[in-house]
Amino acid sequence: MDNQKRLDIIESSSKQVSRGIFFSTIIIVTSFFPVFLLTGQEGKLFHPLAWTKSFILIIDAILAVTLAPVLISFFLKGKFKTEDQNPLNRFLERIYSPMLHWVMRWRKTTLAINILALLVSIPLVMSLGTEFMPPLNEGSILFMPVAQPDVSNTEMKRILQVQDKIIKQVPEVLSVLGKAGRASSATDNSPINMIETIILLKPRDQWRAGMTKAKLIDEMNGKLQIPGVVNGWTQPIINRINMLSTGIRTDVGVKVYGQNLNTINQVSNQVNAALKGVPGVEDLYVEPVTGGKYLEIEMNRPELARYGLTVDQVNEVVESAIGGAPIASTVEGRRRFAINVRLAQDYRNSLADLRRIPIQSAGFGPVPLSAVTTIRYAEGPPMISSENAQLRGAVLFNVRGRDLGSTVNDAMQKLQSLEKQLPQGYYLEWSGQYENLISSQRTLKLILPLVLVVIFGALYFAFHSVREAFMSLITIPFALIGGAYMVYFYGVNLSVAVAVGFIALFGLAVETGVIMVIYLNDAMQRLVAEKGNSAETITKQDLQEAVFHGAAKRLRPKLMTVSVSLFGLVPVLWATGTGSDVMLPIVLPMIGGVFTSATHILLVTPLIFLYTKEYELRKFGKIDVLEVTH
Repeated sequence: MDNQKRLDIIESSSKQVSRGIFFSTIIIVTSFFPVFLLTGQEGKLFHPLAWTKSFILIIDAILAVTLAPVLISFFLKGKFKTEDQNPLNRFLERIYSPMLHWVMRWRKTTLAINILALLVSIPLVMSLGTEFMPPLNEGSILFMPVAQPDVSNTEMKRILQVQDKIIKQVPEVLSVLGKAGRASSATDNSPINMIETIILLKPRDQWRAGMTKAKLIDEMNGKLQIPGVVNGWTQPIINRINMLSTGIRTDVGVKVYGQNLNTINQVSNQVNAALKGVPGVEDLYVEPVTGGKYLEIEMNRPELARYGLTVDQVNEVVESAIGGAPIASTVEGRRRFAINVRLAQDYRNSLADLRRIPIQSAGFGPVPLSAVTTIRYAEGPPMISSENAQLRGAVLFNVRGRDLGSTVNDAMQKLQSLEKQLPQGYYLEWSGQYENLISSQRTLKLILPLVLVVIFGALYFAFHSVREAFMSLITIPFALIGGAYMVYFYGVNLSVAVAVGFIALFGLAVETGVIMVIYLNDAMQRLVAEKGNSAETITKQDLQEAVFHGAAKRLRPKLMTVSVSLFGLVPVLWATGTGSDVMLPIVLPMIGGVFTSATHILLVTPLIFLYTKEYELRKFGKIDVLEVTH
């Protein structure tokens, strides 16, 4: 074969598949565009993935029709072999050809099997749990126990030390660091009765056999049951995200809005009682809005007049003795520090000691503070929270051992009767991760139909035929079969990550379908060129043989398209590093869907194509042949 003839063959072959390859790549890109409509946490997580995938595939589409033919002309030289001479191709055809013959012989049975598999997948998907995002393993644990709001500093210090000691004894724990109260920051409003303990874990290969993170939390939770302390388990990063985005530090929270703190506290306790025993609800805790202890010093004005004292004098003594009075300042380098003086703790740690604090009077000498004041403890709010100009309480809980959506739905049913009995002006609002779940589901209901419309539009521009576009689009429902089965048997909950995986699957499934439709139309062109386009010259047997040739004789490029996708996805199934928790739900529907869509494309698409051509030949006396050479 001379060089010019070789180049002519490469040119004609490139033209034959250029449109299909270009548009199939563009379809994958456009099918991912609706991911940019995601907002909030899910948008920040998946926008980089969408941008990266889009830019890579756009360049790939350009190179497929420009650089690829040039590289083929450089490297495709020497003696060429036919497809029949390739041992792998002969082996694949030997398996595929009998299956295709069987499908064409048992047409209704084939379609019934596919439709039945599709119908079975629907209840599987409906039975799956729902969650906002799959939990990302951060490699550490945040333990957040909460004690009663009137607990003393000494007792919180003791509880913190005991808990850290117990946690450190667990073999999987590398180190533990806890703090009680707030840090030296205006953004950390944690009360003294709240502990935050960060638990760093050892590498997985140093864990006990069969130990998982969930089992580890259950084990530590069982060891840390201290009366008066409610445990809470989360992770450091997701905890900060939850608190900043929703004001709730747990997975889910029921916010109670109203005008009176005491009534809010009563409603919160009723919500807490109703949620006890709901499967999946763990670390249930009522955020206290009452119960804080305050030291109240009330002036006795007749006694002040008797001893010749003023209110300001008493206030100065109370400030300097209990709170501390500034007396000077010191400069060390570029830093300036105030010097405060107050009574030592041993002289102010009880009401009796406070009552004995002396006040110097002009006519009677030192007078005890109790002589001119009444000192007592009073109850008040430990911390006042408000949202939208309303007072707010909250009932907090985490979800473990069950999906988020089902747990909250059951909890909502438990609270239905309570919501009807709330006082006027009081209402409940669900927040936390469930708030993000509802927002993402609302967005996905818009995105998924939009993906199908975008893909159909791209297919129409590729084929200039509604029928051919629909034939390629029909592979998507059958791709969902494998994705649904894969997600179901892996026990993964439906989430934004799974939805993004299905969106990516739509493009992959259509890509292989486009390649099949191109080769089937090429077989029709050959048939028309050989026998003419008329019902008088073309028989059903001719159509069947042409469809068989277009499907079976070009098997290798179709399988290569499927294999390349699988080779890039399957390794994620065995990934164990950080981030694999999120990647697995994305990849599972893609892997399962590629298998079932490939089976559908290789077996059912030729059958549907044959049905349409037989209908055209019977109805119009000729077949509609799509131009695929340009």
